[in-house]
Amino acid sequence: MFRRALPLAVSLTLPLLLTACGNGESAQPLVQPAMVVQPEPAADAVDTFPGEVRARYEPELAFRIGGKVAKRLVEVGQRVKKEQPLAELDPQDVRLQLEASRAQVAAAEANLKLVRAERDRYRTLLDRQMISRSQYDNVENQYRAGEARVKQIKAEFNVASNQAAYTVLRASQDGVIASRRAEVGQVVAAGQTLFTLAADGEREVLISLPEHAIDRFKVGQDVAVELWSLPGQRFPARIRELAPAADPQSRTFAARVAFLAGKVPAELGQSARVFIRSQGEVPLSVPLSALTAEAGQPYVWVVDPQSSTLQRRRVRVGPYGEDRVPVLEGLKPDEWVVAAGVQVLREGQQVRPVDRANRLVKLLAKE
Repeated sequence: MFRRALPLAVSLTLPLLLTACGNGESAQPLVQPAMVVQPEPAADAVDTFPGEVRARYEPELAFRIGGKVAKRLVEVGQRVKKEQPLAELDPQDVRLQLEASRAQVAAAEANLKLVRAERDRYRTLLDRQMISRSQYDNVENQYRAGEARVKQIKAEFNVASNQAAYTVLRASQDGVIASRRAEVGQVVAAGQTLFTLAADGEREVLISLPEHAIDRFKVGQDVAVELWSLPGQRFPARIRELAPAADPQSRTFAARVAFLAGKVPAELGQSARVFIRSQGEVPLSVPLSALTAEAGQPYVWVVDPQSSTLQRRRVRVGPYGEDRVPVLEGLKPDEWVVAAGVQVLREGQQVRPVDRANRLVKLLAKE
């Protein structure tokens, strides 16, 4: 009798204990985090090129006159301000030229005083009709030549004065010294590049495109850039400049890729990868971890952007790759699929979408 009553008592007591533990409230379903990704172009339809982050403007700085470098005031990688001195030439020769020009100005002004006084005297004699008109005209021409000589010498003096200021090479704008091509003691010519300045402001990526496939690329073509410091995060960009001729040594065409986003955390010298999609219709691809199968039918779990609930979607796939699989039918580029994070998946299950860095993803960010 006691043995038969024990199971019945336990069955009646267990619901009461569960109710007491839950304080009369039903347990809420746990919303699990799920890593979501958007489909990407298939690997065989995307070309990848390594590149380097460069400044949008990189002026080459040089002296406007030739001479011997006496001082070098900056190093590669150093940040400089506009008008900051970068290097100086030996000013001895320029100083001597300036002194010579100053002396020529004094001599020309003294000669002008002399021919002016001579002209005034001849004018008085002409008024008294003591000399001929031709004699006066000769003295007048000497005076005019003296005036022209003074203007010429003063202009040459101004040029020499400017050249004295050109012995100091200054930064044209704020930026970072990207390269240096001269040392103290080196004799340089006018216009010979000493420094390359990476100006502050816009950043872009420099890549090299193969010669055999150059017809596939053009200025204004949309691309994507991934920084090595931010793996998995791609920034929209566009080919801004394409070299008209191949490099004679590497036989590649230099191209500059400009970011389209306002602020991109790209620093000078950083490595980057540029992804360029093939022209025409391109199949999508998803990670292998996002694909499951049932009875031989592959499908993926798509997250509804309104309710963050799961929907199972049948897809048609292509040949499997090492870590991705192309999806030929069943997905759109703007949809989000579950790649990892949820162990048990079921239709209508609500999840918390996150990215690879466990940051919440706003599924309705793009409209």
